[in-house]
Amino acid sequence: MSNIFVFSDESGVFDNIHYDYYCFGGIIFLSKEEKNKAARDFHHVEKYIKEKFSINGEMKAANLTNKYKYKLLKSISSYTIFGVVIDLKKVNKNIFYDKKTKQRYLDFAYKLGLKKAFKGLIKEGIIFQNDIENIYVNCDEHVTATNGIYELQESLENEFKRGTYNYNYDEFYDPLFKKLSSVQVKFCDSKNNVYIRMADIIANYLFKMSNHNLTTTLRLHIKNLPSDNLVKPIFINPREEIVTH
Repeated sequence: MSNIFVFSDESGVFDNIHYDYYCFGGIIFLSKEEKNKAARDFHHVEKYIKEKFSINGEMKAANLTNKYKYKLLKSISSYTIFGVVIDLKKVNKNIFYDKKTKQRYLDFAYKLGLKKAFKGLIKEGIIFQNDIENIYVNCDEHVTATNGIYELQESLENEFKRGTYNYNYDEFYDPLFKKLSSVQVKFCDSKNNVYIRMADIIANYLFKMSNHNLTTTLRLHIKNLPSDNLVKPIFINPREEIVTH
């Protein structure tokens, strides 16, 4: 039996009037050894950039050029990178009228993005459905309201541990991991968590590439919403500098 470690962040504002896209970005580790190696590799590049630009304190993706975001991304590109790109103009407008409705939609989107990444790993034979014991999900602390942690955890538990029921069609859908013992969700401060800083880089890059329609050679598990069939897949081109006005 093995454990899965997930770290994620978001980029954008969930507002369909003033913005076009909202993104989740994250990274998945399949062992503590993977986590430790990724931390060392990422720290090495962080140190190089901080020394080059005399940066003190936390280094945020929003303050870096595309070139240095790519250097950081490249240092963790051998691990499983996932994301969700939400086309806000195509989301049902009723979703935006209520704070709780918006949060439920974001939890739903996050769950689908994570599920797509897990199903991709299963299809490739990297993980096996009956071998996963625990899933540890770590989100940046500002992504959701404090009491929202319980709703997000319940949503993930239903999808991956208990199974879900569709009342409209009277159908039950088996959980993705039938022998899963637990799903644990917690919020983390990026200032003290290198893995959340990795997710910050990923989410920010997905947001930038969504708005500029760029392409990439990096391998990413991306879920497009409101539908993969309705939203054109978007990728990053790490060799191009993104210019914003």
